[in-house]
Amino acid sequence: MLPTSVPVRSRHWLWPPMLLLGVVTATLAWLFIALLSGRQAGWMAVLAALDIAFMLRLGTFRAGPARVVVTLLATLLVALAANWGIASAYLGGSMGLNPWDSALRMGPFMAWTLLGLANGAVEWLWLGVALVIGWWVAK
Repeated sequence: MLPTSVPVRSRHWLWPPMLLLGVVTATLAWLFIALLSGRQAGWMAVLAALDIAFMLRLGTFRAGPARVVVTLLATLLVALAANWGIASAYLGGSMGLNPWDSALRMGPFMAWTLLGLANGAVEWLWLGVALVIGWWVAK
């Protein structure tokens, strides 16, 4: 080893904060776009999957089945959180509540009912496309 060379340190601890950053930003972006446009914006699932996969790469998460599973689970989490936020914003707005107050008061049965009414086949198709793209980019 040359005296001027620097040993390479492992930085595998970076991926959890990068994953958290990717999940939060993708959820907020999806929520804001959906609320501003007045639609569910199911196509944002694809951008969320890409965001999460690239954040895991930037966070030095090694390629393999674990990164694929984390990407797919995080994409589903973003879709669930964004749809929960959209439903709570619309429901809370009609009742005079803030979106975060409504999100805390809304139960899973009410959320599932509202999500079933708001999401059609196109949104489920976008989620399926997002999972396939997330799998392909994360591997």
